[in-house]
Amino acid sequence: MPPATPHPARVTDAADVGTERARVQRRTLLVVATSQVLGGAGLAAGVTVGALLAQQMLGTDGLAGIPAALFTLGSALTAYVVGRLSQRGGRRIGLGAGFLGGAVGALGVVAAAALDSVWLLFPALFVYGAGTATNLQARYAGTDLATPDRRGSAISIGLVSTTFGAVAGPNLVEPLGRVALALGLPSLAGPFLLAAVAYGAAAAVLLTLLRPDPLLLARRLAAPATATATPPPTPAGPPTRPSPRTERRQPSRSGPSGAYVGATVMVLTQVAMVAIMTMTPVQMRHHHHGLTDIGLVIGLHIAGMYLPSPLTGVLVDRIGRTPMAIASGVVLLAAGITAATAPGGSLALMIVALVLLGLGWNIGLITGTALVVDGTEPAERPRVQGSIDVLVALAGAGGGALSGVVMAVGGYPTLTLGAGLLALALVPVLLRTSVGRAVAG
Repeated sequence: MPPATPHPARVTDAADVGTERARVQRRTLLVVATSQVLGGAGLAAGVTVGALLAQQMLGTDGLAGIPAALFTLGSALTAYVVGRLSQRGGRRIGLGAGFLGGAVGALGVVAAAALDSVWLLFPALFVYGAGTATNLQARYAGTDLATPDRRGSAISIGLVSTTFGAVAGPNLVEPLGRVALALGLPSLAGPFLLAAVAYGAAAAVLLTLLRPDPLLLARRLAAPATATATPPPTPAGPPTRPSPRTERRQPSRSGPSGAYVGATVMVLTQVAMVAIMTMTPVQMRHHHHGLTDIGLVIGLHIAGMYLPSPLTGVLVDRIGRTPMAIASGVVLLAAGITAATAPGGSLALMIVALVLLGLGWNIGLITGTALVVDGTEPAERPRVQGSIDVLVALAGAGGGALSGVVMAVGGYPTLTLGAGLLALALVPVLLRTSVGRAVAG
């Protein structure tokens, strides 16, 4: 008996679904990319001058890591809230609310600087962290409708878009400082004025343009597929094992444990990156570098965090999750060694160290995010992703808070070398997991 011919209507319906999915995915990536450009400009303020503002207002280096800790703690709470809001109402509502929170926090920091009020500065930095968390959470929106073998690339599109705003922000420190002085504000409040406008604009873009919502559409598309799916017929012959290359290109096989491994990758890379990044402006100030030099170093660091994303995404999809995660740890160790051995007056070596730091973080974030998406389903994805980003943010908060203490006690080289060695702990973690062995083939 010849095999049954599929019903024409079903073929057409499947083709229509695929076409619609691709169309919405393209629109989603465009909207997410636009919001990320704006969000990148907003997050650059805290990275560049947050520690300097605290140092100026508190009069001590030992507490200069507090701003990074506070807005990272704020980002932890926001990651949870955005995850829950997205779980209930979709990405549009969750991400829009998060960016609005970041705008309110940035305005609070400006007010605290104007009033010279540490007690207002601390809660404002906490709320400002909402923008940082939302900027990272937006990367998940690009994966909701992506096929498994394109998830790394989808993540990378959102991240590379952040580069345009995030690199411009630090290099506008001095012009924004002059704007702030003209308004009767402290010069270091200028970048936070930009953050308030940028985060508000990102919220407006998402709330008005992210339609249809990619997460809600992914759930609708998954529901009938799950309901009508039937088990494939059992083959007559013995099962064949996929080639290592094919196996690597089947990331969805990682299952829930892949999400745990992805979380570990992101946590360790976040601690290492935040610890070194937070205290680098303070170290440069000690060696008489001006705000222009600091802005250049941080701007190139942020470029390293986001600009390599398209290449990183392709490599994560083609080479595999585990090899790229190990590469992340190695690059972060190189960054720590370079920063620890660089003479304080060497701008060139500081640039090399911070670019490597950004690149290592970029590889770790994209790889970890892909593992998390691989190990979750649309029905539960935002809740799990939000919870994991809470852990990542708390890890960054710990790194930021301890960075000032470690630097005050042991110096900048101790801090940077220790952070690099911590990142290298990724290697045994990955090699000892069954997920790592499966993905490596």
